[in-house]
Amino acid sequence: MRRITLLGVIVGSMLAFAAGCGGPSGGSSAKSGKAYSPNIHPANFVDVIDNKYFPLDPGTTFVYEGNAERDVMAVTSDTKKIMGVECVVVDDRGYEGGKLIEKTYDWFVQDKRGNVWYFGEDTAEYENGKVTSTKGSWETGVDGAKPGIIMQADPKVGESYRQEYYKGEAEDMAKVVGLNESATVPYGSFDHVLVTKESTPLEPGYVEHKYYAAGVGQVSGGGLELVDVKHG
Repeated sequence: MRRITLLGVIVGSMLAFAAGCGGPSGGSSAKSGKAYSPNIHPANFVDVIDNKYFPLDPGTTFVYEGNAERDVMAVTSDTKKIMGVECVVVDDRGYEGGKLIEKTYDWFVQDKRGNVWYFGEDTAEYENGKVTSTKGSWETGVDGAKPGIIMQADPKVGESYRQEYYKGEAEDMAKVVGLNESATVPYGSFDHVLVTKESTPLEPGYVEHKYYAAGVGQVSGGGLELVDVKHG
């Protein structure tokens, strides 16, 4: 989950997750030691993703750039049913020096409370136009993989949450570290920016900050900045 879409240090105890069942469910706590087991009920999810920090309107394309890298994230009108839940398919492609290096289909869905869930990804790495690896692909309900929350409905400073869970392969975490920051990127300048700090126990020492503007979505992270948003 390292691309700009999912940019993709567990600090303190984890909060119980607000699952798509109308209340805290199956959370994992660093203090309690309880297993992470979110309850997923299809009836508790909605057809749109309009979270103010992570809106995914079909037909929208986000373009990010940084150094020789470029990332193009297109929100498609396609859906994928996972465990009975209709997820929005996002086509995310990474380029370096103008060449495709990664192509991924991410699966997101929003619950009735406004939390945006991440149900997995079908990813492939490329070299000279050929697939070299699909490591990192995972799907909720397959081989023990479980969904996580990519964006909370009501982020609060200090809260930590799990973004994904596929043991040994995908275990990214996030912590809210700011709600009133400012950010300037090629696409524009923004105030009241949400800042998260991401980490994973699979890569000790790894820390990455991401910045989200209300009404837009992620504007920077992972060395990339938002340069354009296309609609239609």
